[in-house]
Amino acid sequence: MKKNILLSFAACGAMLLSANEAKAQEAVVVEDIVFGEVAECTDHYYSQKKDNWFIQVGAGMEFPIVEHAPHSATRHITAAYGAGFGKWFSPYLAWRLSAQGGAYHFNASGAYRKAKFVNANIDLMWDMFNSFGNVNTKRVFSMVPFVGVGGSYSWDFTGPTDAYTPENKGRHKTKVWQVPVSVGLQLRFRLSSVVDFFAEGRYSFYGDTFDGIAYGTNSIDMNLTAMGGFTFNIGGKNFKSFNPCSYLGYINQLNGQVNDLRGELAATGAALAAAEAQLPCPEVVAVECPEVGAPLMSTVRFTINSAKITSMEAVNVYNTAQWMKANPDAKVIVKGYADKDTGTAAYNMKLSERRAQNVYNMLVNEYGIDANRLTIKAEGSDSQIYDTNNWNRIVIFSQD
Repeated sequence: MKKNILLSFAACGAMLLSANEAKAQEAVVVEDIVFGEVAECTDHYYSQKKDNWFIQVGAGMEFPIVEHAPHSATRHITAAYGAGFGKWFSPYLAWRLSAQGGAYHFNASGAYRKAKFVNANIDLMWDMFNSFGNVNTKRVFSMVPFVGVGGSYSWDFTGPTDAYTPENKGRHKTKVWQVPVSVGLQLRFRLSSVVDFFAEGRYSFYGDTFDGIAYGTNSIDMNLTAMGGFTFNIGGKNFKSFNPCSYLGYINQLNGQVNDLRGELAATGAALAAAEAQLPCPEVVAVECPEVGAPLMSTVRFTINSAKITSMEAVNVYNTAQWMKANPDAKVIVKGYADKDTGTAAYNMKLSERRAQNVYNMLVNEYGIDANRLTIKAEGSDSQIYDTNNWNRIVIFSQD
């Protein structure tokens, strides 16, 4: 009996050990996946609050498809008008609040009828070309499918009132509320940075009483609208981007400096241990050595289109201030740069000057460095220190 109990405990222990090993393997796999996601070096785009708003106005035609009985097959095309506004919250997706209205004519129950309608929709729009190709806000032609849901109101129905309406118990409706869903496609043509021309078609699906009556075997009424017009872009059509790998090269550079310092520290520790091992200790003789200043190595990096010194980079300004205090006769040139792939040369020259000026101000105002020991130079994007474009958003210190 005891032997069976021991064997049972052993089997349970083996199962638990196997489970722990399996969980450990799963944890390793999850960790690998996380590292893979972090290391994905792709551009991510986003829209600022004030950018990429738009207003649309247009006109065209609408074509009702109601009461699908064969003897009611006659359709009528009438004018329709539309307006809308929305925002592209990425280069790929936008939301839009749109409205259309007009009068529609149709045949139902063997008679000619008319009504007026207006509907409003909230649409989700998708820029196909930006999704499947490079993001380009200056593309001349774009295809933008969309889907929507909203509300519709029809009124002022005219025509015979003796339509077959079993769900209304013989009564003829004079006002109709509906909740349509719709699909559509917009073709967009860029005219300028502010104005686009668009042509779009929308298919809206209603319940059977969109036209005020229910007749025939088909339970869905439809309405096709097609219109053209203009889109006015408000606040600029621009998207900001960032790449999680932009600073990997800079981080690797700092890691290399840390490793060099660790090596020097280890060598110094070994020399100190060797000196302490000497018995008796040799007489210490004071030797007057020439004063040698440490090299000036700090730099200050900036984010795209910014001259603000971040809290992470402020430590490098502090290190430079301490170096200048330790070397009171040294004079330093503060050189500002900008990357060449962003902005014009004239704009980048001003940006690099603001970057250098902010570093200069921090050294003088916060750390008390004599302004006569500092010189500001703006290099703009005409001179690129590094081959990697993003590394050139920088201020570099050099001895004068």
